[in-house]
Amino acid sequence: MKKKILVIEDNEQNLYLVRYILEGCGYEVFSAMDGKTGIELAASLLPDLILLDIQLPLMDGYAVARRLRQTPDLVETPIIAVTSYAMPGDKEKALESGCKGYIEKPIDPETFVLQVENYLDEKREA
Repeated sequence: MKKKILVIEDNEQNLYLVRYILEGCGYEVFSAMDGKTGIELAASLLPDLILLDIQLPLMDGYAVARRLRQTPDLVETPIIAVTSYAMPGDKEKALESGCKGYIEKPIDPETFVLQVENYLDEKREA
């Protein structure tokens, strides 16, 4: 059975690249362009992993992660911040909001799938 990955990303080019890479590796990819839609989709889909942009319209990724963590069915779902925020403290802020990991943009197509798979493996081991 294909693993389901939800990508919450408002930039169409970034979303296209992530979808292209992950679908090419056999993952089923779903997407939302804003936090509210992402939260609703996550609750109905119960994905195996959520890739979350931090810079989103209306509700930033930190707020989205906190809301996702309040959903009982999503408490154990890995949320990975995928963001261009790379200043000191940004990673810590993402982790404090409920993200399990952090991948910097621009993503490296050569290593991106391995990074994603590492987080999926951590979920299986938990």
